[in-house]
Parts: sequence; C-alpha cells; structure tokens
Amino acid sequence: MKTDSVPVSHALLARLDKLGVDVPRTLRTAGLPVPAVANAEPGRFWLTTQKYFALWEAIAQVSGDPAIGLRIGAETSYGQLDAMLLAALHSANFGEALAKLGRYKRLSCPEEVLVAVQRDEAAVTFRWLLADGFIPDLLVDALFASALAMARRGSGVAIKPRRVELTRRSAHRTMFARHYGCEIVFDAPNDVLVFDASSLALPFVTHNVDLLAAVLPQLDAGLAALDREQTFADHVDAVIARSMRGQRPSVEALARELGISTRTLQRKLALDGTSYQQQLDRVRSRIARRLLGSTDLAAGEIAWFLGFEEVNSFSRAFSQWEGTTPQRWRGNEGSSHDRSFSEPVV
Repeated sequence: MKTDSVPVSHALLARLDKLGVDVPRTLRTAGLPVPAVANAEPGRFWLTTQKYFALWEAIAQVSGDPAIGLRIGAETSYGQLDAMLLAALHSANFGEALAKLGRYKRLSCPEEVLVAVQRDEAAVTFRWLLADGFIPDLLVDALFASALAMARRGSGVAIKPRRVELTRRSAHRTMFARHYGCEIVFDAPNDVLVFDASSLALPFVTHNVDLLAAVLPQLDAGLAALDREQTFADHVDAVIARSMRGQRPSVEALARELGISTRTLQRKLALDGTSYQQQLDRVRSRIARRLLGSTDLAAGEIAWFLGFEEVNSFSRAFSQWEGTTPQRWRGNEGSSHDRSFSEPVV
C-alpha cells in the first residue's frame, strides 16, 4: 500500500513566518504539538494526508489573507527546492518539466501530477491519492502558483495560463485573475490549470544536463522501490479517476489502459480483495462527495461527470454509498464538511 506520509519542510514554516503568519498558533489550530514539530528531523517533519490538509486549513484560518496560498506558491526560493523540483526546473522545456513532476511527485508524498493534452490545450491537475475528504483550497492555490512560478522561472518568460478551473464557489475573482492573468472558472468538476498546448515546447533557460544526469538515477531508483510497495488496486484507482470525464470507464477500457487482458485485470483485483465495480464505486463516491460539498453543481451535472446516464441512477447509487440522497447529504451531512473558514480565500 502507499505510505500515508507527507513531508513538511521547516522552510515552509519560515516562509509563513516571513509572510506574517503566526506559526505556533497555526500548528496548534491544526492540532499539531509545537514541541514535537520543533524537535523533528532536521529540515522537515512528516504528517498524514489528513493532518497535512489540516495544516493548510489552519494557515487559511490564522492568516486571514485571501492571497496567502498564491503568495506561498509563488515565493518559493531556489534554495528550498527538493531534488524532484530541481529536476523539473532544469528540464529542457516546460512540457518535460511537467512530465518530471508527474513522474516523481509520488516520491515526496502520495500525490500525482497529471498532464492531459487535448487539441490545443494542456490541462494540469494535482491528485492526492489518499484524500477521502476535500483538498484545501489554499493548498490548490499554492500548488498552482508554484507550477506557474516554475514555468516562468525556467523559461524566463511571463507565461500565462489559458484559464484556471476551480472546484469552489465564486469569490475573489479579481484577485485570481490578476495573479494568473487569465480567465477564472468556478464550480468546476476538478481543479485544473490549463495552458496552451504550444506552451509545453517553451524552452527552459535553466536547462542543466549535468545536474539531471546526477539527480535522475536516484529519483528513478526511488520510484522503482515505491512501485514495488503499491498494490494493483492502487494503480486501478488512479486510472479510473483520470478517466472520469462524463463517461463510465468500462472494464475493457480500463484493461486496455493498463495494457492487460480483462481476465487478468479481474484476477489481479480479486487477489487484492476487491473488484472493478468496487473500485469504480469507491472513486465515484469520493468525487461525488467532493463536488456536492465544494461546488454549486446540480446533481444532474455531477451525475453526467461521473458517467451516469440519468440523475436517478446517480441518486440511487449515492444512497447506497452514503445512506442518504445527494440533496440531503449536501444540505445536512455535507454542512459538517463546510469550508467556511476558507470561503474568503476562494
């Protein structure tokens, strides 16, 4: 199974302090003991995904700054980059940099960076593999701002996205438009940073062949070790989530994506104690809860995104997953997941 361990660098805490955020209060708000953090491994400490999200939620609450996520992501200094980010920054071009992020991100935390090119657009998404709840809006802002800062630093060009799609209710549109310099779309099914596909070929002036030759073998060795620890069901879960775009991924299509036969797919899932339908329901349930809780999308729109042919089929399935209808979950149980502390941010 994937290790639920996310590193938090002391450089991040120092950056928060520099930005005027009360770090001890933030840690206490997140439920993290300050002495334990202070005495952690030099340079970093480790949190579960849930605690890591709580830290970002606390940053939003304590700072009270709508732009704090953008500022954190955009102001990361060169000396604070880890090996994976250094490899990305010193790639030949923007597309190669994103590919390296996508390949090596899981080495530092249970997260994937996905780049989907369709027609003249390149869509970048960050997917947390062990997140059952909501990804904090502040963390999304920091990740997107960091990716954009890397593109600008590497290319030496003030590149702008084509648009930014956010899974949150509309607020602070002007602030986001000013930072990104592009269209901002709210109530989106996924948090997506969209560039012109031609931007992927933008050469990086920071390209460094010698540095890559030294760093990449270590990263590849780490990735090979990580892959040996993951179950087959983990890979299936990731592929289903990536293909959830208005259609129900069939077991045949899933097998083709994985490069195996349908029979082999079903047999390997059985060895992991699960099935195709169980994996599909798991992914659909997780995405449905997120969309119901963080957007104003109608149940019919969510049903379409999840590949249901009609809203009634979605409602019946959701009731089996959660014991209530989508409408009641959004109005009652969904309110317990309210992100009102971060509403000023979004």
